[in-house]
This record gives sequence, C-alpha cells and structure tokens, in this order.
Amino acid sequence: MEIFSVRSSQSLLFKNNPNNAKSSKTSDIEIETRAPAPASFQIEDEVGEGPDFTAVSPGELRNYARQSFDSGLIDQNTYAAISEPLPMHAIDPLGNVIDLSSVTDGTSFNFLDYYKSQLQIAMSIGDADEVQTLKSIVNFLDG
Repeated sequence: MEIFSVRSSQSLLFKNNPNNAKSSKTSDIEIETRAPAPASFQIEDEVGEGPDFTAVSPGELRNYARQSFDSGLIDQNTYAAISEPLPMHAIDPLGNVIDLSSVTDGTSFNFLDYYKSQLQIAMSIGDADEVQTLKSIVNFLDG
C-alpha cells in the first residue's frame, strides 16, 4: 500500500490555477526596492568621535564596547574585561584603597584613569595576561 501526501505545494497550485495564465517570463517580474533597514546601533565614522571616557557611566561604556566588539574594533577578551562590573574597592598605583561602591550604571566615572592605573599595577606585579588585556582596554579608551 502506498501513502501519498495530501498536501499540495503552493507553487504547483499557482502554476495550475487558470487565473494565473500570464507567462512566467522574468520580464514580467517587478522587484521593489526598499530603503535599508535601520541598524540597531551605529558607530560614528569619524575617528576620535567616541564618548568621553573620563566621564562616562558603566552602562554607556558597556554599550559602546558592545558596538565596537560587534564591528570588530576590539577583541572578545577586551570586551569581556570592559563588561565586567567594577569591584567595590580597588588599589591605585600608590597603594591607596579607592572606594568604588558608589559607582552605578547611572553615575559618571573616569574609566580611562582607572584602567591606566590598573595597567600600572599589573605591570609592576608582572601579570603578562592582565597587562595585555589592560593595554588593549587603555588603547581602546585612549582612542
């Protein structure tokens, strides 16, 4: 016993329908041109037109880093390091403890100086992987 599908292809129905007696030549086909869909994000084409990283919120920094990662300006390690939340406390190059608990997604923070000081500390400790990541962050922020 053979089993046949009772479904019919829409293209076969179209071809067999007498209402569609037009020839199917490509000259009859019209293609509508549409405006390109708006991008979900845009990075300015001008060099140096990024946000001021000496006064930017963590949320704005993450958004800009995401755009830069998506466009290939930064690598995944740099993006991951920038996306990490700030610690509650950090140490500056002089050994002083810095309280970062008041920095939230809505407050401005000097990320450029923060990452430069963290780079100095990593270089003095000799952590090569951390130095490489922090150098790429500082290069990205310094533009």
